[in-house]
Amino acid sequence: MKILALEFSSNHRSVAIADGKDMLARVETDDVKKPPLAHIDEALKKANLAPADIVTIALGIGPGSYTGIRSAIATAQGWQLARNVNLLPVPSAEILAATARANGQRGETHFLIDAQRHEYYHTTWTLTEETQTEIAPLRIIGVVEACELEAFSPDAAGFPSCESLYPDAAILAQLAVDRTDFQPGETIEPIYLRPIEFTKAPPPRQLD
Repeated sequence: MKILALEFSSNHRSVAIADGKDMLARVETDDVKKPPLAHIDEALKKANLAPADIVTIALGIGPGSYTGIRSAIATAQGWQLARNVNLLPVPSAEILAATARANGQRGETHFLIDAQRHEYYHTTWTLTEETQTEIAPLRIIGVVEACELEAFSPDAAGFPSCESLYPDAAILAQLAVDRTDFQPGETIEPIYLRPIEFTKAPPPRQLD
């Protein structure tokens, strides 16, 4: 099963293509202005595949870069409309935890993702040789609390106890191998914990 994985939730974006457990191609870039299809086309060429060969698209859905996540979702939705592929949305925090685990990190581990407004998304996972388990779900914390944590983060700059780590599309592709919890494209939404702030405008004044 050919899997295309897209991880655009940070400024370090990645695309990977796998055939089951076998990694066929991987593309990484810090160029956030380059369109997603350009990175995908490069990965397809490296893997010597055509778009029609892709059976499943796995995509990181955040939290993180709202523009990057939206572009990944839009690309996957359009692909499904054209070719009826399976779509597998995966939280980027889960991909980040899996990336840390693949790099050898073990035990209780904190992860931080920039939430803007001097706040951070925080989650905690237990990583073992065989499994990864979320023990504290995503929540938003202030910059002072975030700065005191020993954590992994794609936004680690300026945090003395934080180690830089980006969610990896190659790891996402491996997570997708045994998953079947696919979703229709129109139901996929980015993970965004903030409440939507909306005030209804008053009705127009009647002029005499």
